[in-house]
Amino acid sequence: MTTLRDAAADAGVHVGAAVDADSLRTDTDYRETLAREFDAVVAENAMKWGRLATGEGGYDFADADDIVEFAERHDMYVRGHTLVWHRMYPEWLRPWSRSEAEARRLLRTHVQTVAGRYRGRVDAWDVVNEAVADDGGLRETQWLEALGPDYVAEAFEWADAVSDADLFYNDYGADGRSEKADEVYELVSDFVARGVPIDGVGLQLHVFDEQVPPADVAANVDRLTDLGLKVHVTELDVGIGAAVDDRAEQADYYRDVVSAAVDAGADTVVTWGVDDGQSWLPVASGGGENPLLFDEQFRPKPARDAVVDALSR
Repeated sequence: MTTLRDAAADAGVHVGAAVDADSLRTDTDYRETLAREFDAVVAENAMKWGRLATGEGGYDFADADDIVEFAERHDMYVRGHTLVWHRMYPEWLRPWSRSEAEARRLLRTHVQTVAGRYRGRVDAWDVVNEAVADDGGLRETQWLEALGPDYVAEAFEWADAVSDADLFYNDYGADGRSEKADEVYELVSDFVARGVPIDGVGLQLHVFDEQVPPADVAANVDRLTDLGLKVHVTELDVGIGAAVDDRAEQADYYRDVVSAAVDAGADTVVTWGVDDGQSWLPVASGGGENPLLFDEQFRPKPARDAVVDALSR
């Protein structure tokens, strides 16, 4: 049986999954499925600041190290996720309560500590995650309040100083034709024009309330690659419920959207998890059931075969 990994290699792309460190250590089926089927990994939560921090200035890299070391043993591409986000940061941080200079120092130190630790071991970083507001402009976050709008570009510059990885901006709702997709496009276009060291854009592509038309995904990938940027589909999952009715329709959508993205120039496709049993989507969306390529017993679903088909065309 052709694996996802085999099909991706033939297509010249990477296919990956978000990885939970505890499952990686304790679940043999999880580990074997990940190594057999995928050639790329991203840390689901283990590289986020709140998970890394042990106190002000302290870090525990054990979970992140385990994921990177597993990837190295199995010759896998590694995406780092994420250096700057408005969620999952340490309780002690409270950047809005600090001076601008102190908040900038703390964020710069964090970016460079984490990105620098994995220099030569992480292939791509989601440097900034979800900084664009759903209704336009930059999202009102503690980082915008503390540092002003230049913090996004600064984060890329800080990461570039210590890392040889490709540097990505990552967001949801930017995968098709929408006002938010246009906002993300304008943001990264401006970075390219200004010489900000950005290498790519990550399109999350969580599908649970309605389908994003594959043609719209392709059009967005096409205009981003026209800027000279790489495009990754970074957090793909397709929940059964409002967006698709059953496993057959789920498989059809996976086939169509992966084909569209890869044909347009996306060179990496990552699902947000390995198996249905550990997906975040049903809880987060209130629906979107069984959204991944393997069921709770790690049996391949029709969606998995559909992605193999999409990569084998």
